[in-house]
Amino acid sequence: MNDQAKLVHLVDDDPSVRRSVAFMLKTFGHLVEAYESGDDLLRAASHMRTGCILLDIRMPGLDGLETQEELRKRGVALPIIIMTGHGDVSLAVSAMKAGAIDFIEKPVDSDVLMSALAVAFGRLSNKAATGERKRDAEVRLRSLTPRENDVLKGLAQGLPNKTIAYDLGISPRTVEIHRGNLMTKLGVRSLSEALRIAFAAEGEG
Repeated sequence: MNDQAKLVHLVDDDPSVRRSVAFMLKTFGHLVEAYESGDDLLRAASHMRTGCILLDIRMPGLDGLETQEELRKRGVALPIIIMTGHGDVSLAVSAMKAGAIDFIEKPVDSDVLMSALAVAFGRLSNKAATGERKRDAEVRLRSLTPRENDVLKGLAQGLPNKTIAYDLGISPRTVEIHRGNLMTKLGVRSLSEALRIAFAAEGEG
């Protein structure tokens, strides 16, 4: 992969986060262009070099979701990974439904970040694989029981386990069991990976 393909556009209003994440990215051989707001990123959008966008979801001014939507309107199709704080899963789900590749929680873990970037750069280099991803996702989802599918649909709506349990008339513990089983069957280790499969099957991933 050439240097240009390894460029990460890092957007976060917190200077300490920009410094620490930029250092982490550079340690793993990535080039970094940092922006302190969604507005800053959008000002550069017309002449941004090809790469991936690592976008904080909560920022003053335009938040991550609004920035993502504005990028889409301007035809900027670079892969986006969302960074979230604890408890922002519902916002992250919204971002993924709108086309984000993945979301990662702060404080950012280097292994999780590199894994997400590998997917994003793979998407960047092979946009033609969308149909193949959809077919693969549909095959994987067929392995789930109806109840596991129900739980996954609830997760894809950004609902917490307790709400899913109430809606399905089962206990939160049973939801946790179904959630664990469906992730095992789908061969994933994180909620974002499971959501990526769910959205790909719907043609949104």
